[in-house]
Amino acid sequence: MEEYRLKRPKYIKRRKRVGRGNSSGHGTSCCTGHDGQMGRSGKQKRPWFEGGQMPLQRRVPKRGFRNFTRIEYQVVNLSQIERLDVSEIEPSAMKKIGIIASEVRPVKILGNGDITKPVRVTADAFSRRAADKIKKAGGEVTTRQGALPHAIEA
Repeated sequence: MEEYRLKRPKYIKRRKRVGRGNSSGHGTSCCTGHDGQMGRSGKQKRPWFEGGQMPLQRRVPKRGFRNFTRIEYQVVNLSQIERLDVSEIEPSAMKKIGIIASEVRPVKILGNGDITKPVRVTADAFSRRAADKIKKAGGEVTTRQGALPHAIEA
C-alpha cells in the first residue's frame, strides 16, 4: 500500500495547536476560558491547593508532641543478662544472642531482675539500680566509647 493512503489509528490523536487564530477553533483565549486563575500565564495549581478554602493540613487538629532530641534506647534487663552464661557482655554479643535488634542503636541496661555472678557489662547507659546490682555482684560497668552526653556514668 502507498504511504499516503495509510490511515492513522483512532487512538493516536493530533496535538491540539492553540493560539493559531479564531478559525482554528482554539484562538483568542486558547482554550483557557475568560480571565480567572487558569486563564493566566504560568497557570499551575499546587496539588494541595483548595481554591482559597482552608487547606486540609490547617483544618485537621494537631495533637501531641514529638521530641526530636529524644533518644530511643534498646532496653536490656538484668534478668536477661543473668540467664546468659558469660563473664563479659557488650552490644555486639547482645546482637548475636538476639537480645537487641541493632548494635548501632543505643543500649540501656535496666535493673529489673537480680544478678548473682560477676559480669563485665558494656552499654551506652545504665539505670542507677542496674549499676548498683552489677557492682554488688562483683561485676564491672563500662559505658561504650562515643557514649551519649547525658548517659549515667555509674
